[in-house]
Amino acid sequence: MNSGNLAIDQSNRRPVGGARVADYLALLKPRVMSLVVFTALVGLALAPGGLHPLAALAALVCIAVGAGASGAINMWYDADIDGQMLRTCDRPIPRGHVRPGAALAFGTVLSVASVLAMAALVNLLSAALLAMTIAFYVFIYTMWLKRRTPQNIVIGGAAGAFPPMIGWAAASGDVSLASISLFAIIFFWTPPHFWALALYRADDYRNVGVPMLPVVAGKAATRRQILIYSLILFPVTLTPVLLGACGLAYGLGAALLGLVFVAFAYRVWRAGENGADGPARRLFGYSIFYLFALFAVMLGERLVGAWI
Repeated sequence: MNSGNLAIDQSNRRPVGGARVADYLALLKPRVMSLVVFTALVGLALAPGGLHPLAALAALVCIAVGAGASGAINMWYDADIDGQMLRTCDRPIPRGHVRPGAALAFGTVLSVASVLAMAALVNLLSAALLAMTIAFYVFIYTMWLKRRTPQNIVIGGAAGAFPPMIGWAAASGDVSLASISLFAIIFFWTPPHFWALALYRADDYRNVGVPMLPVVAGKAATRRQILIYSLILFPVTLTPVLLGACGLAYGLGAALLGLVFVAFAYRVWRAGENGADGPARRLFGYSIFYLFALFAVMLGERLVGAWI
């Protein structure tokens, strides 16, 4: 590892084995999980057919547990670099709050349980998609792509794009073009979202040898790729309207939100080599709101339509 690695503050360490419930909850990456569950809920709500409320709740719980479990395994595998990065050094394993083996066992048990419960309580297709999502995040992204290629986020982003498809499959029992369009929105959103973070955290990734795009290709190339993906994302967000999954209200909302996203990306692209951190932080912050708002408009339109 780089000799300039981060020296971790030891003041918050507890004896190994003194894990608390909060430490295991932190392993589940609750903030990421909340967005996963919300996009899955929207996929479930937009799907044709119906699902008993208890079955729908079971599906969402299984998706939440599966997402959290894969996050715990990710923290186990990345513990060596997490402890040397400013963004991740406070996670439970680097802090010594949870043993690595305990985190792995925790994530593995929850992964298997979430898939089996989904198969038993919902349907086999949604369970298969959930299993594929967990496996993709753990084995393809975490263990293979992340430390080997600057395209880690582009390919690995598929793992985060599956939840609305899983929700759709839980309600309808199938995978349609409309559900794939929901997948595509998150898939094309992920690179500009994460590369914005990587722009102002480039030193973190450089110090631990993770080949994020700003480290390998430079910040100018990263800014250009952010703008390109943002321009691709704009029409992709309108495909649910063309496929009949969403209506005009969503289309208008998606267009307005998308124009703001592109404007933020344009500012990142226009920023100089040493002046991109501020615009990148603003794009990263907006991108989180953007995805939530986009799916909230989908859900709101469907709920209002059902009520009318």
